[in-house]
Amino acid sequence: MPRRKSSPEKKPDIYRVTTSDDIEVSTYLELAKELHGEQPVAEPKLPPGERETIVVLDFGSQYSMLIARRVRECQVYCELVPYDTPWDKIAPLNPRGFILSGGPASVYDPGAPLPLPYIYESHLPVMGICHGMLAMAHHLGGRVDRGAKHEYGHTILHLSDEESPLLEGLPSSMPVWMSHGDQITELPPGFRTLAYSENSPYAVVGNDAGIYGLQFHPEVVHTADGKTIFQNFVLKICGCKGNWTPANFISDSVDKIKDKVGDGRVVCALSGGVDSAVAAPLIDRAIGNKLTCIFINNGLLRRDEPERVLNTFKRNLKMDIVYVDATDRFLDRLKEVTDPEQKRLRVGNEFISIFEEEAAKLGKIDFLAQGTLYPDVIESTSPETKAAVKIKSHHNVGGLPARMNFTLIEPLRFLFKDEVRNVGLALGLPEDMIWRQPFPGPGLSIRIIGEVTRERLEILRAGDWILMNEIKNAKLYRQLWQSFAVLTDVRSVGVMGDYRTYGYLMAVRAITSEDAMTADWARLPHDLLARISDRIINEVPNVNRVVYDITSKPPATIEWE
Repeated sequence: MPRRKSSPEKKPDIYRVTTSDDIEVSTYLELAKELHGEQPVAEPKLPPGERETIVVLDFGSQYSMLIARRVRECQVYCELVPYDTPWDKIAPLNPRGFILSGGPASVYDPGAPLPLPYIYESHLPVMGICHGMLAMAHHLGGRVDRGAKHEYGHTILHLSDEESPLLEGLPSSMPVWMSHGDQITELPPGFRTLAYSENSPYAVVGNDAGIYGLQFHPEVVHTADGKTIFQNFVLKICGCKGNWTPANFISDSVDKIKDKVGDGRVVCALSGGVDSAVAAPLIDRAIGNKLTCIFINNGLLRRDEPERVLNTFKRNLKMDIVYVDATDRFLDRLKEVTDPEQKRLRVGNEFISIFEEEAAKLGKIDFLAQGTLYPDVIESTSPETKAAVKIKSHHNVGGLPARMNFTLIEPLRFLFKDEVRNVGLALGLPEDMIWRQPFPGPGLSIRIIGEVTRERLEILRAGDWILMNEIKNAKLYRQLWQSFAVLTDVRSVGVMGDYRTYGYLMAVRAITSEDAMTADWARLPHDLLARISDRIINEVPNVNRVVYDITSKPPATIEWE
């Protein structure tokens, strides 16, 4: 049953940093300064405009990007920064509150990442999640130990009788997603229990200074009421207005691009995907004819894709577009390469080489624009996510050469795919461009397991064409995040027309997702899978076996390589 709403009362002054026992938090700060030293802090100042930011401090969790996404869903801007980012980098963001992410470290290990003192000195609300909660408890005088039992997966959370604005409107018991081995065994002074689980007596804690800790992960979809928790923290406790919209993002981005480019000139990489299709008109709105778009056919696109992409761009984007057919160059670079990381790196390097050559023909070019997104950054690791473990390089992040003749412009670097689509709609782009399924920058090279050859590319193109045709005929294209074929390096024996065959195994992958950070395999109808398999085997030479990938992310990634 729903939990009783808090009765109207004077809310605690969250900017007065004291505990419920009126013990000054400055006592806690002395503990923090022993570890980190003095960190100069100034009162947050409102920059021009109405921008307000929730700062997410990253302690290395693979879910950190999901925290940012949940805040954005509240229409509040946020940025994910390394946990040890100094205050002088934070202050210009006009922070209204902090969220401390989870992470793999134990807080009692030597050199474990801990919050810097300004988190508390800023007098702003704080919410620590998993490691972030344990780090605060350890920092502020509590005790953290290895738990007698671990909690991984679904757990039932029970709210205590203590009223809290963070948990307002939630049911008295609800499923949440746990992933921890350590736990608080003694609360810091002034903190109290707000919720508990069977194995975590301090599953949610807080004090009157607006400092909260959650042992579970409200950012993942497995915590059904997680969105309410973020809304309570961001809108009610931090007092954010929720005014971060696509229109405001466009206005802010245009101003930033103008300032950065100045009198310079920009080339923009068009791939055919929604990311570059949104980045290009956004930059064009800022600098006009100082932008030239370059569409490179790397020979790794799907059947008829170069022609369709070019026609779509020319029809909808009224700007200069240079077309370059570099098929031979990319295939030469990929010759005898089987390692997926090498494929990504070589594709990324070759893209830059070609852009530099084409830019030289245009005169002096200062900037290269790309449609890099947040998930690309988190999986590749970067200065924004240095505490996280690298999953794989993306050709436009980890695959870029160390030295380039360009300065990068990446206006979508802090957006998720759904946010990019909303920006594209606000820019007036057609829906067939906006809703195109994601396609990897290295193209079909990472959907071919093993060496990339012209013959194997044609086999994969034929199978992928059939798959997409059937998915669209079944009217499932918009319901799927991605659907594609993979040509494996496995060959198997078959019988076709009474003859023995020894052909390739082709895999079909279809997934559902909200943001590509997590994904589930799509439960396609069996008759649809049967049609796809029958057509591929009958219409694609050298393929005699089709399998369906039923692996979620995690443990797998969306692409096979």
